[in-house]
Amino acid sequence: MIIKYFNKKIIFSILSMLFIIISTSSFGQVMYNLPEKDGFSFGSYGRVGVDWSFENGGSIGRRLNLNNMGSIGGRMEEQDYLELIPAFHFAPFKKDDPTLIKVQMRFAVYSQSLSLFGNSSTSSLGGLTIAMPEIYAEAKNINGKDLNIWIGARLYRTEEVHIADHYFFDDHSGQGFGIEYKNTRFSSFFVSSTDTSSNVPPYFYLNIGNGVANIALRQRNVFILDHEFSISQKTKLTAMGEFHYMGNTEYDDAEATPLPDEDSTEIILNYPADYGFVFGVKLITKLGDKNSGAVNKFSIRYGTRIANGGDGGLSKTWATYGAPDLEKVNFAGAYAISIIDEVNFNLSENNNLNAYVIYKLNKGAAKTDGMAKTYWGREVYNKKHDLTFGFRDTHYFTEKFHLLSEFHYSQRKDGVDNMYSFQKISISPTLVPTGEKSTVARPHLRFVWSLAHYNDAAKENLYSPYLQFVGKKQWGYYFGVKMEWWI
Repeated sequence: MIIKYFNKKIIFSILSMLFIIISTSSFGQVMYNLPEKDGFSFGSYGRVGVDWSFENGGSIGRRLNLNNMGSIGGRMEEQDYLELIPAFHFAPFKKDDPTLIKVQMRFAVYSQSLSLFGNSSTSSLGGLTIAMPEIYAEAKNINGKDLNIWIGARLYRTEEVHIADHYFFDDHSGQGFGIEYKNTRFSSFFVSSTDTSSNVPPYFYLNIGNGVANIALRQRNVFILDHEFSISQKTKLTAMGEFHYMGNTEYDDAEATPLPDEDSTEIILNYPADYGFVFGVKLITKLGDKNSGAVNKFSIRYGTRIANGGDGGLSKTWATYGAPDLEKVNFAGAYAISIIDEVNFNLSENNNLNAYVIYKLNKGAAKTDGMAKTYWGREVYNKKHDLTFGFRDTHYFTEKFHLLSEFHYSQRKDGVDNMYSFQKISISPTLVPTGEKSTVARPHLRFVWSLAHYNDAAKENLYSPYLQFVGKKQWGYYFGVKMEWWI
């Protein structure tokens, strides 16, 4: 990632241009070295393109993947997306102080209606949405003691299955703080949600401590501790633990309050405190000699009670899955298992292979495996498991012409429903104008062709964003020209 520093004389002009860009449109991690003086750096990630289909003669703009899987199953068909990452760097007062200091922000832009960037704006119906997933301050290598401290909102994560765009094991992105000392890291995040349409356990409760029934916002606190062990020169093991706590309401008796309509469904607004634990290990092993770049990453993670999240293409444990036990009024007995393995190695100087397998099992606290009611009286699946495996082969025909070839297989079972599955192949001739023979070289100028086959259950139940658009089809197609960059 290329970082450019600018002296104070031109910071204000750059900032002015930046704010103009953000105001009209407004994800890539900025890294930096110690500046000789205060400075500014800028990073960006984005993708944009067009696609068409034989189904309607125009753009569909829908993934071929199964529902509730996100990018797991391949990401070649992803829609337009933009991130802008400005960072301010501060030099310590003493010139011999090795402390690294920065304040970083991140602006993300996407279209909720899946329309193209060029055809949408923030004032369009379902148009461009601007998010700010990062704004934090960090001091690294404090006084040369290998001590880092940060406070704010940040994308706090490490491992990713890139071809599935899936951050796994330790995606602790959110707002909070963290302390890192050598190979040990502690962080805490404060999670709250005002999305009352969500199927996950609500963060609301009925507060009548003052004699008046009011809806209040309940906070979840997440505490994470992990430590990295060096097993050998080629092997590292990371052990991680999490504790989740959602506090009591001021009114402790969890009574059912009827919904304000004629239905008999009941809603529990003042359910009592609950908690959860997560335990996991990650093993990273370098394969071959130190210059080959080959590596295998394996992780297994187990979550309990309200920390049984990690569905929908995401791995965040705080997004609780399933329904509670409405007799006990808690999530005792809920659990989640996540097992992921990824390998990356060079078959030759002109060929790279990246393969992965992702398995997830989530179970709520209700007694059934099928549909069950949440605190909000909604029916949700109380159990699901899914399995995906795939690979990407990158062949460097020349320095500037690369061929990306992918295969993915996914299957998912929701509750006691039939198993949904699909297979997909993608071929993408790619121009790399920088001439770098690397899987991380950018920008990419791609032609993308994808072909998917669905089983009968997926076809009949329209269990894909693509099928929901075109109807009951056994085969799905995607043609597009896309570009992707980061800096």
